[in-house]
Amino acid sequence: MTDPFDALYAPVEPVDPDPVFAARLRARLARALTLPEGVDMPRTVLHPEPVTSPEVTAYPGVVPYLAVADAHRALAWYRDALGAHLRDEPIVMPDGRIGHAELELGGGLVMVSDEHPEIGFTAPGPGPGASVLLHLEVADVDAATRRAVDAGARLERPPADQDYGRNAVVIDPFGHRWMISNPSTAAGSTTLSPAAVPGHGDVSYASLWVPDVEVAARFYEAVLGWSYAPGSAPQGRQVDHVRPPLGMWGGQEHQTMFLCFAVDDVTAGVGRVRAAGGQAGEPRHEHGGLLADCVDDQGMAFSLSEAGGRASGEAADAPGHGELAYLTIGVGDTRRARAFYSAVLGWRFTPGHMADGWNVEGVRPMAGMHGGAEVAVVVPMYAVDDVHAAVERVRAAGGTATDPERMPYGVTSDCTDDQGSRFYLGQLG
Repeated sequence: MTDPFDALYAPVEPVDPDPVFAARLRARLARALTLPEGVDMPRTVLHPEPVTSPEVTAYPGVVPYLAVADAHRALAWYRDALGAHLRDEPIVMPDGRIGHAELELGGGLVMVSDEHPEIGFTAPGPGPGASVLLHLEVADVDAATRRAVDAGARLERPPADQDYGRNAVVIDPFGHRWMISNPSTAAGSTTLSPAAVPGHGDVSYASLWVPDVEVAARFYEAVLGWSYAPGSAPQGRQVDHVRPPLGMWGGQEHQTMFLCFAVDDVTAGVGRVRAAGGQAGEPRHEHGGLLADCVDDQGMAFSLSEAGGRASGEAADAPGHGELAYLTIGVGDTRRARAFYSAVLGWRFTPGHMADGWNVEGVRPMAGMHGGAEVAVVVPMYAVDDVHAAVERVRAAGGTATDPERMPYGVTSDCTDDQGSRFYLGQLG
């Protein structure tokens, strides 16, 4: 008869422990072996007394743990480029990889190790996009960003003033995304100033209509540093941190910029559209206010939304990098268009410098109109901090750009993106 214990016997097979745990245990044993002769390890470590007070964790809350492809180089990079300091000596594995390191950075803690694909802990791969954004507060956003880029980081969004402070976004050489920020430059409140809120006749929202939204998103990320949130549908995107708010809408043959105008009373605005010969749907509640879809008397689609904040004639905030600075509206007949938008939005026009060109007075963003367009089209101008550098980014991303030209209001370039949509770049002032 077979012995039950023999039947249950299985050979002993070695199991590889978690490499981080193994490295910590090895380091602890090594420290114990270096103690002077006659000195024992504290027995309280091996046989702790019952704890009567709450246990205090060694780390303050949630701590990010970054996997990188070359931790030795990463630790040096984070030290030199971001000002990090090692908390203790890194734990090095037998194969030379760093199993664990801790960096003090920006008043917080970041853990770093080489990637360990064998346990599913992998570094970010090549290509756009990142699932985590690390937020680092610094005294000088511009200097910190410049130092990171000079050290090899990829600039995703140049430094710019936002309502909540000044910030920039970079991708470090190891694939991790950082927002470098200084909130002290904010106005001290999350409430927008009246000048930042659209008034009657201003553009309250704009959407860039493109054939392929993924292609467009990559192009404008490379040129203007835009980042995005998902839109209301797969072909939609919302551009982060710009005013007025901007979106993208893909699948469009007619490449233009769709505009939504703010009015004091949407219902009354709908009545004015219809009275002026246009078409207007019934107002509906959307995005926390009333909205109405319209078409003017020459076939250009637009929307009306509720206004607030900026009074007519009040100075608007200057556009920041990547924001709308100017809109050129091309129509078939400027006489009809001027009559229509004067009646609907109260726009006032003055003659421009080109034949059949007109300036729209007192609106935000600034706008102009010209005639002779076979199909109505809106061409945007985006503000940039350095138009010469931006022109090079346009060309590198597959678009076209004229050499920058000095105008009375700044330096500009006439551009097309890699799908043929026209736009301008302007370094204003």
